[in-house]
Amino acid sequence: MPGSSGVNVGGSCGALCRTLVSQNGLQRDTADISQSVLYTSLMGLLLVADEKEPLTVGSGRVGLRNIGNTCFLNAVVQCLSHTCVLRNYCLLKSYKHEKFSKEEAKLMESFSQVLSGLWDVREGDTVVNPRQFYSVFKAAVPYFSGYSQQDAQEFLRFLLDKLHTEINRRPYVKRTGKEPQQQYVRFRISEEANAMWKKHLERDDSIIVDLFSGQLRSSLHCSVCSHYSNTFDVFCDLSLPIPKRSSVGEVTLQECLDLFSQEEKLDKENSPMCERCNRRTECTKRLSIQRFPQVIVIHLNRFTTSRWSISKSTVYVSFPLKNLDLGPYGPVDCGPVLYDLYAICNHAGTVNMGHYTACCLDQSGWCFYNDSSANSITENQLQTNQAYVLFYQRSSSTATVRK
Repeated sequence: MPGSSGVNVGGSCGALCRTLVSQNGLQRDTADISQSVLYTSLMGLLLVADEKEPLTVGSGRVGLRNIGNTCFLNAVVQCLSHTCVLRNYCLLKSYKHEKFSKEEAKLMESFSQVLSGLWDVREGDTVVNPRQFYSVFKAAVPYFSGYSQQDAQEFLRFLLDKLHTEINRRPYVKRTGKEPQQQYVRFRISEEANAMWKKHLERDDSIIVDLFSGQLRSSLHCSVCSHYSNTFDVFCDLSLPIPKRSSVGEVTLQECLDLFSQEEKLDKENSPMCERCNRRTECTKRLSIQRFPQVIVIHLNRFTTSRWSISKSTVYVSFPLKNLDLGPYGPVDCGPVLYDLYAICNHAGTVNMGHYTACCLDQSGWCFYNDSSANSITENQLQTNQAYVLFYQRSSSTATVRK
C-alpha cells in the first residue's frame, strides 16, 4: 500500500490470487478438472484474504425507520445484521468475487447498503431508512407489494432465497420436470445423505447455503414388510409445533423439538408407496436432522389456520440462551451438537393487530430493537410469550462434531 510502512499480507495474497485468475482466464466451471481445482483453490485463498482485511464497525445499535407496516422487515433485518459472518460478507462485498452471474446483484447490494448504515463506525445516523432495499425486494417478490402487515418468517424465507439466487456460485440450471427416481437399492444412510447433499451443492452454493442450510431426514417404516426408506430435504429453518396445554402454562423448546421429531402414524391413503412392497401400506414417519447448519433458525409456529380463521398461540415457550443441544435430534452417532442464541424476532399482539420487534446480542450485551429505537435489555427480559423466530449459532465447542 502506498504510504504504508508495513506489508499487508492479506492484501498481497488477494492481489496475487486475482491476478492469477484473470491472467490465466480461469473459470469456475471448466472441462479441465485441473483448472477447475486451481480456480477453487485460488478463490478460497482470496476469500480468506478478504476476511483478514481489517473491518472496523460501529456498535450496530441503530434503529430502522418504519416506512409503513414494515416492522416485520425491520425485525428480520436486525436479526440477520447480527449474523456476524453474513454481516462481514456483505460489508466486504465478498459476493462480487464469488457469484457466477454477471448480472448486478441488486437485492444484495441494497441489503448490504442497509447493513453498512447500521454498522457505520461514525454512527452519525441514529436511524437507517430501508426504503430502497424494500423497493428492490418488492420488485423481486411482488407478493409483498403494498403496505399490509406481513409475516416475518415468510419474509425471511423469501429474502434468503432471493439473496441466494443472486449470489449463487453455480450457474442457473433449469429443472426439466420431475427427476427420475432411483430404483430401490440398499445404501448406508450417511452415503445416501451425502450423495443428495452433493447433488444439491452442484446447483445451489452460496454464503446463504454455507450458513443457513441443513438437511432433514424423513424415515418411513413399512408396517407390512418392515422396510425402512429415507428421503432427504434441504431446510433453512425448522418450523416447530407448540404442544397444546389443557391449562395455561409454559412449555420448553425441547418439548417443541420432541413433538417435531415424534413418530407419526400414516394410514394407507396418506402414505407414500413402499419401495419394497411397491404399494401403499400403513407406515410410521419420523423426522430428524441429518446435517446441522452453522446457523439454525427456529420458527415457533404460533399461527394456525382453520377453515374460517387464523388464530395465534400465546403459550410461553422457554428456550436456552446457551448450549441448546440438538444432538438427540440428529444421527445416532453424532454426539452433542450445541448452539448459542444470538437473536430473537418477537411478535406482540393479535393476528390482525400485531407488531414485530427484535432482540440481538452484540459485544456489549443484548439490545432491544423496536423500529427506530435501540435500547439495552437484560437476559432476564428475553424470555416472553412473544418469541416467534429464534436464531442460534453453532457453538465453537462442537466444531469438530460431524456436520
